[in-house]
Amino acid sequence: MTENSNGAKSSFLDRLSPPAQLTILASGVFLFFGLHNFLQEALMNVPGFKFGVMLGYLEVFGVTVCSYLERHFVAKETGRVAPLSAYPLLTCCLMASSSLSNLALNYINFPTKVVFRSCKLIPTMVVASIVHRKVFSPVEYFFAICISVGLVLFAAADWELTPSFHPIGLAFVSLSVCADAILPNAQERLFRLGSSRLEVTFFTNIFTLLAMTCTTILSGDFFGLIEFAKTSEIACIYMAVYTFIAYIAISIHMTVVRRFGGVAAVLVATGRKGMTLVISFIIFPKGFSWFYVVGAILVLGGLLLSSLHKIQQKKRSQMMQPLLDSNNNELHLQEQEPDVESNHPDESKSSQHMASMSIFQAKKHDHQS
Repeated sequence: MTENSNGAKSSFLDRLSPPAQLTILASGVFLFFGLHNFLQEALMNVPGFKFGVMLGYLEVFGVTVCSYLERHFVAKETGRVAPLSAYPLLTCCLMASSSLSNLALNYINFPTKVVFRSCKLIPTMVVASIVHRKVFSPVEYFFAICISVGLVLFAAADWELTPSFHPIGLAFVSLSVCADAILPNAQERLFRLGSSRLEVTFFTNIFTLLAMTCTTILSGDFFGLIEFAKTSEIACIYMAVYTFIAYIAISIHMTVVRRFGGVAAVLVATGRKGMTLVISFIIFPKGFSWFYVVGAILVLGGLLLSSLHKIQQKKRSQMMQPLLDSNNNELHLQEQEPDVESNHPDESKSSQHMASMSIFQAKKHDHQS
């Protein structure tokens, strides 16, 4: 942290240009979520591990503890900006998104989950249009469709070669997508109220942790995982690292939401899912399918064109801003242009008085003569 000319603290990212900030944050999202997804799939492949919902619980637990420590001992934050009434919606969305998507892994394979979760870009844009009244062009919706369809085709090859999914799992992951479409926009709304990333992270996750603790105890998954951990050392190691990596990944993701908005965060998340599938294909070789090729072209092409479109829009906005400022200044000056009579009332009244006296003197002189 450094201090700027006004005495306010600024981070390393604040001294970089917005494109450089987004590049660094996106790279962090790609790296840590890639490790997160690898550990998630590794845990589901541990023999006897049937506690998919507890993966979401571990994420929420780790984020709650780490965000509390960072908030109080690093950022030195106290108090709360957003009212408590703003968090029930976030709690419900996070709980549904985390628990349902991980619970679905008990019924569907990992590529199937990734495919369905990748389709949240469009509903996120729709929610942003309704909640924040953001306007997106048909071109932006076209790019979003290309990215989503590309991911679907890329992972559809796994469906074709190793089809193993259950309708209940599809229902769970579909509901988690709907919750995920609301979550980043609800977070963005609190950021606009002045809430910090750590505040939103801690309070959202502490309430979600309390709710998930009750539900997992009632379902038996909570104590079932404890008993399973006693019998598998490798599972304990995976879960410990998984919890730590999850906090780093989620923290970087929320920083993207705060600095660039919910839609940008989902674009980055959609791209890193494509990367996750590519790395999974390289590390664990699969049968060849042209769906991989077509899907990769659509995903990478959609991301590239979407980025170029946003850069072009930003440059156009920057070029138009001086002209708009000039027009606003002219209008402001016209509104403040002085009126001669109104600015010199005494002078106006004095002239009228002198004119009246002259007429009176003239009449008096005529009368005397």
